Amino acid sequence: MYAYLLKYIKNSTIASIATLLIIIVIIIGPFMYLGYLITQELNTLIEYLKSQELNSLDKIMDYPILSKLSKKILSTFNITQAELKKTIISNLTEWGKNMLGGITHGLGNILSFIMDVLFIFLTVFFLFMDGPKFLAKIQDYMPFSKGQKEKLIKQVKDVIISTIYGGVTIAFLQGLIGGMAFSLLGIPSAVLWGMSMFFASFIPILGTFIIWGPGVVYLLFKGFYLKGFILILVGVFAISMVDNILRPLMVKGKTKMPTILIFFSILGGIKLFGFIGFIIGPLVLAIFISVMDIFRYSEERHKGV
Repeated sequence: MYAYLLKYIKNSTIASIATLLIIIVIIIGPFMYLGYLITQELNTLIEYLKSQELNSLDKIMDYPILSKLSKKILSTFNITQAELKKTIISNLTEWGKNMLGGITHGLGNILSFIMDVLFIFLTVFFLFMDGPKFLAKIQDYMPFSKGQKEKLIKQVKDVIISTIYGGVTIAFLQGLIGGMAFSLLGIPSAVLWGMSMFFASFIPILGTFIIWGPGVVYLLFKGFYLKGFILILVGVFAISMVDNILRPLMVKGKTKMPTILIFFSILGGIKLFGFIGFIIGPLVLAIFISVMDIFRYSEERHKGV
């Protein structure tokens, strides 16, 4: 966006400021609103679990398939049905409280949050204008040959594209489609489940099915058979197909990382850096893999010689 604006504005300072305003409008604003919605829905979910306690769970576990499954669990772990239900409710409530605490902790210190945003804006502002010179200077300090530096840059670009475009972007689209479907079909806490689909997208094999699958079961339990059928169609032909169609197009010819590595790099990034870690985590992993690949290639060449 900055490079595009610079073609027409011809002033790096104005182009940088304009790009920062665009970032505020299309990224920071929506994400802050998303955080607010998730906080509200987590509060609602916690209160619902407290008020309903075991009543709703009794109805669900009386369903024939789940009843058989619960009996096997009870016999395996030698616990009573009341203890199992109480454990499920308490764990769901604790999970909701932990998620709520993680979100509100990051926004709790207003002064710290404002300072962080200012530092981000200052950094991005100067990187827009001096980024190419900065990257060129970094290359001078890299302990690699010119060919290795070029290969490293290409590999990092490829891995970043395959990670961010083929991973994070597709996960975002799946979460967006899933959240909208949940909302239109009347499933409570649609934004929360949409965010859950974003993270579930990185789980191998099952992926987002572990979120929208139970959503189908919920609708069927409520007797909304048409809505349940619609969610199945959306899950199979929209949410899942986004990954099958877009991923090969986005990462065609690029270095690919296993999905499970992207998943754990996102979790590690969020653990260390907060919410922005879902971008930083994969980036760190991408650079690490690229550098290790160069060392491996150099070692193989040395042995060959």
